[in-house]
Amino acid sequence: MQDGRRRPEGDLDQLAPEVFRPTMPEPNAPPPDPNGFIRSNTRLLTPPLVPEVRLHLAEESLPIWHKTEEELGESGLPPPYWAFAWAGGQALARYLLDIASLVAGRTILDIGSGSGLVAIAAVIAGARHAVANDIDAFALAACRLNAAENDVAIELSGVDLLQAAATSPPPPCDVLVLADLFYEKPLAAAALDLATRAVRAGTTVLVGDPCRSHFPADRFSRLVTYNVPVTRELEDSEIKATSVWKLAA
Repeated sequence: MQDGRRRPEGDLDQLAPEVFRPTMPEPNAPPPDPNGFIRSNTRLLTPPLVPEVRLHLAEESLPIWHKTEEELGESGLPPPYWAFAWAGGQALARYLLDIASLVAGRTILDIGSGSGLVAIAAVIAGARHAVANDIDAFALAACRLNAAENDVAIELSGVDLLQAAATSPPPPCDVLVLADLFYEKPLAAAALDLATRAVRAGTTVLVGDPCRSHFPADRFSRLVTYNVPVTRELEDSEIKATSVWKLAA
């Protein structure tokens, strides 16, 4: 990323490719001290729609993006998605906390977990076991720190389950959750493929998404809609109408 680049403006799925790069990168190599990096470059905050959960979050997008590249000694890295509470994740976490019977006593798999918000909310709501899956080493470190901050236990997985979806059976779980993964075409296709396979295997699939560019709304049933407060740095408005969706069998 070039010094002096302007902050991203507009909706996540409308950002120019040179600002928000493709979202299916190779896994980041772990930094020497991911926990220290996260603590030094974020604050403990509560997402507006989910005040029950405390997360290590960034207050601005570009500074932490710069620092991530500096920490790893690389350029052209994807944005630090783990450092923000995106609209879909907030909506899905709120829904699980409000309708705890959906996850109580069940096993949960959170794909593209980022900060771990949805997995953490699932455990708070009574899930028996939750797995936070992400290919970003910083995200997994953030999930670990955020889980500890909320006094819950979650399992971490760095396996690229989206890439494996075409050739492997879906991971066993009772509920598969995905949030904010439908803004880039290849990523959206992989997410839908995994979700479809999971439903066929008898898994409940729930998605949090504000109808981004590549979300196939005709394949899903809308369960609830929230007006989610978000940052104008990363979205096109300060309030994002965001729904929780269920994939039909």
